[in-house]
Amino acid sequence: MDITAYLRRLGLTSAPPSLDNLRALHAAHVERVPYEALEIWLDRPTSLDPEESAARILRGRGGYCYHLNGALYTLLKALGYEVTRHVGGVQNRGDAPGVTGNHLVLTVRLPSAEGLDAWLVDAGLGDALHEPLPLAEGRYRQGPFEYGLRPSTVAPGGWRFDHDPRGSFIGMDFGMTPAEMPEFAAMHEHLSSSPESGFVRVATLNRRDASGVDVLRGLVLTRIGDDTTSTTLDTEAAYFAALEGVFGISLPAADRSLLWGRLVRAHEAWTASASTSSTATA
Repeated sequence: MDITAYLRRLGLTSAPPSLDNLRALHAAHVERVPYEALEIWLDRPTSLDPEESAARILRGRGGYCYHLNGALYTLLKALGYEVTRHVGGVQNRGDAPGVTGNHLVLTVRLPSAEGLDAWLVDAGLGDALHEPLPLAEGRYRQGPFEYGLRPSTVAPGGWRFDHDPRGSFIGMDFGMTPAEMPEFAAMHEHLSSSPESGFVRVATLNRRDASGVDVLRGLVLTRIGDDTTSTTLDTEAAYFAALEGVFGISLPAADRSLLWGRLVRAHEAWTASASTSSTATA
């Protein structure tokens, strides 16, 4: 991995491990590297290899948790941080909590007056963390959002992250046992190929900043902050202008053509389904 190029992508230079520098790394990562799974919609399967993920990030793209936190883990290790991977489970709406392996979590230990303090570091939660959270029970505000950390009820000795009520998921549990990347292989295959996967069903992107989050689901662009606004990007030009201007992703013409056609068909199917549902309940 080209650490200098990775840091340049984040707008940073090399600095020794510290809490301030960790916060700067985390904030820059979620602001500059989008949470996205467009490769699925472009028929290009991705691997769990952190170096492949980092190379894609250096080409101006992003990824989801296995890619983003996988690459960030390698970057943090190279910079001298004491970082550990863990198996997590994001609880989506309608699901029960569980450590399902659908999420890769990072923790970092830093020197403190009391010895070593642990921090939750997670650039792969999409619309959630902007900066690390201390691994201690409590409520934490970041910008317009409030999060919670508490002992997990499904991962003995582990932790539960409670998302803000406006978030895209309810929460996330993780155990403290160190994990290796192959442990996520089966779930990665499911998330990238199953018709039941949210990544397969909806082309979703997120970009977090200090004052809120930009969310693009299909053709609907939403800004969630102190207020919430949504816009339907109903032309190809509008969609790809947002993709580049908001999320920093520029695609070649062939990719744009393939992606736009699929997005339009998915949007039409969603609109028709919503219309049918509305008529049925009228």
